[in-house]
Amino acid sequence: MTTAGSIVTLSLLALTACGGGDSSSPSGDGGASGSADGPIGVSLIVKTTTNPFFVAMQEGAEAAADAEGVELTVAAGEEDGDEDTQIQAIENAISKGDAGILITPNGPAVEDALAKARDAGLFVIALDTPPSEPEAADITFATDNFVAGQEIGKWTAAKLAGEKATIAMIDLFDDKIVSVDYNRDQGFLDGMGIDTADAEKNGDEEKTGSYSGGEYEIVGNEASQGAEDGGRTAAETLLSANPDINVVYTINEPAAYGAYEAFKAAGKEDVIVVSVDGGCAGVGQVDEGIIDATSQQYPVKMAELGVQAIAELVETGEAPKPTDGKEFFDTGVALVTNEAQDGLESIDAAAASDICWG
Repeated sequence: MTTAGSIVTLSLLALTACGGGDSSSPSGDGGASGSADGPIGVSLIVKTTTNPFFVAMQEGAEAAADAEGVELTVAAGEEDGDEDTQIQAIENAISKGDAGILITPNGPAVEDALAKARDAGLFVIALDTPPSEPEAADITFATDNFVAGQEIGKWTAAKLAGEKATIAMIDLFDDKIVSVDYNRDQGFLDGMGIDTADAEKNGDEEKTGSYSGGEYEIVGNEASQGAEDGGRTAAETLLSANPDINVVYTINEPAAYGAYEAFKAAGKEDVIVVSVDGGCAGVGQVDEGIIDATSQQYPVKMAELGVQAIAELVETGEAPKPTDGKEFFDTGVALVTNEAQDGLESIDAAAASDICWG
């Protein structure tokens, strides 16, 4: 099983024969129509192009498509959470007769369209965000987002060294449920040693109690839409509720930077800020002390492996399989901090900058 701190190389993509009776595809033919004799069409559909995480993913897919001779079409939601634009892109991929779709789903509404794509013979790979319905994708290539959250939670608990934790939780959405959102949030709390109640629901844990090192208080959960301005607004709202916040969990690094700016404007710079992404800008912010620790994931690798897997499936009939012991292909995660804590494996910002975005 892939563990936290490991970085999975491209050579670890395991392929297994997928015959005509494979039950993982509703079409019953293993998915992915097309022929190696002509162009292999693949559509990459990302959440948005305003987040550098998805820009890096697009660049990785384009490079892999060039290397594999794949005809790549790129589409994106107008903003994080835009399901309608993604649904239209899925329908376009079906109409074009693409062999497969790579997608970071913007929400559960796109999943019916993905199931239709599979019925039409397209091989669907979810990237970064597993769909809530297994029938919506053939496989997911992603970070273990719960582990990513756990890593920064464990680090935070160690860093506090028994001090009371007054915690601000800055999530992704408050109007829809997305696995990447609750997995990171709940993973962070679990890493802190806080009982998460329902592991697929944000905000239902006890607001006060004990974490692994001492007492805690959760001030509240606010949505950021994964954006810098959303992180700033969320932090301002939570600060108005309790000015004694000393720990800030954030869904991603744009939200983390916005939160940092809000705390800085309030004259509160002695606050632990933790996040997930490990992007080039975020790693730079770790080096500057803006973000104290982050979990690094590898979107370029997700996209490269996805393109390669669809090309391999069309050419040989072999389909990718999940990492042993998991329901998805784990592309790895590493804890990034310049303040290593005893007993926790981590890399510093300098090392992380060499592999940012994967």
